[in-house]
Amino acid sequence: MIELYHFGFSTCSQKVRLVLAEKDIAFASHEINLMAGEQHDPEYVKLNPKHVVPTLVHDGRALVESSLIVKYLDDAFPEPPMRPADAAGRYRVDAWLMHLDGALHPAAPIVTFAIGPRRQLLQQPEEVREANLAAIPDPAQRATRRSVLEHGVAAPEFAGALRVFLDTLDRMESELAAGPWLSGALFGLADASLLPYVLRLEHLALDPVLEASQRPRVADWLARVKALPSYATAVEAWIVPAAVEMMRANGKEAWPEIQTLVG
Repeated sequence: MIELYHFGFSTCSQKVRLVLAEKDIAFASHEINLMAGEQHDPEYVKLNPKHVVPTLVHDGRALVESSLIVKYLDDAFPEPPMRPADAAGRYRVDAWLMHLDGALHPAAPIVTFAIGPRRQLLQQPEEVREANLAAIPDPAQRATRRSVLEHGVAAPEFAGALRVFLDTLDRMESELAAGPWLSGALFGLADASLLPYVLRLEHLALDPVLEASQRPRVADWLARVKALPSYATAVEAWIVPAAVEMMRANGKEAWPEIQTLVG
């Protein structure tokens, strides 16, 4: 029995759902609405003390940290394998997961909240917004969230976070020269883990950085991921079109400022 506590737009939730779909693993869904602050509910915090999603419960054991979860799933449900069998191939996948956890994922909420739902969150009653900010357990993350909500793409944290995304795309472009997938010969954990962050750029209307004229291998990779049956099940099915439209509209409005940082 597998239960998944997740959110449709959450990057970490998307990568876990992609792995579950690739392995054809059914799960009981518990959606945690991050925009409404449900991740701070005391009952949920008992499962995930970091106030984040996803949390996967397998045989009564709560598992947290999405990179650990996807590796756990590949070990517990080995067919089809989503990591290479050789040590060098596994090292390559682990290097991507390490980059995601150490650099790309911390940059994601900065880029997201500076553009996507910022205007809508600023329209919340002040007491609601302040309560959600106060519930973020890490003081540094709390201060950064406040900064990007107040200043948008002009926040001092934004340019560096955007550069992490652009550098990641360039690294992907380089590594895809060696083969069709970042995980090796087949779609695997590295690809499933990177897809949500590349998709986030598209949802924020930062399409110019993904164009085939700029990064042809990344553009081709993204198209092939979207053609996988697991993408429809694990990602597209959980996306709210109105929310994407809102994020893209805000992204298009912010693009003239962002363009100066892209180079």
